[in-house]
Amino acid sequence: MPKLDLTKVPVKTGSIYPSPYAEMMAGRSSLRLGDAGGLTQFGVNLVILQPGALSSLRHWHLVEDEFVMVTQGECVLVQDAGETLMVAGDCVAFPANVPDGHHFLNRSGAVAQFLVVGSKSKREVATYSDVDLVLTVEAGQASYAYKDGSPWEGPR
Repeated sequence: MPKLDLTKVPVKTGSIYPSPYAEMMAGRSSLRLGDAGGLTQFGVNLVILQPGALSSLRHWHLVEDEFVMVTQGECVLVQDAGETLMVAGDCVAFPANVPDGHHFLNRSGAVAQFLVVGSKSKREVATYSDVDLVLTVEAGQASYAYKDGSPWEGPR
C-alpha cells in the first residue's frame, strides 16, 4: 500500500445522529484514514474541530476500545469527572464497557485536530451520557433507542 495522500481522502462532514443532535456537530469533520488505507480490523480517523465545535455527544462504547491523540491545537476533554485540557501530543484511552462518557470541545480560536483509533466490532452499542439515547450498529446499520430500550422517536 502506498503512502496515503491526505488531499485525496474524502472529508466526512455531518453526523448520523438524529435531529436535533446532528445539528450540534457543525464545525466537525473527519478523514477516514483507516478506510482509505483498506483497514478492516480497526478504524483510524483524523477529526478536525473548528473553533467552538464539539466532537460528538458525550458517549461510551460497550464493545469497542478507543484511543485519541491530539495532533494539532488544543481541545478540552469532557468526562464524568470533569474537564482536562488536551494539547498536541496528549493521549487518552477509553477501554470498552467503562461507562464514563467523553467528548472533546474546541474552546480555542484555532483549529484543533486529533487522531482516533478504535476497534471495529460487528455489533456495537454507544450510550450517550447527557441525553436519553443509545445507538446500536449491527452489520453497518445504525438504530437508535431510549435508554429504557424503547424505539427512539425524538427527544423526550
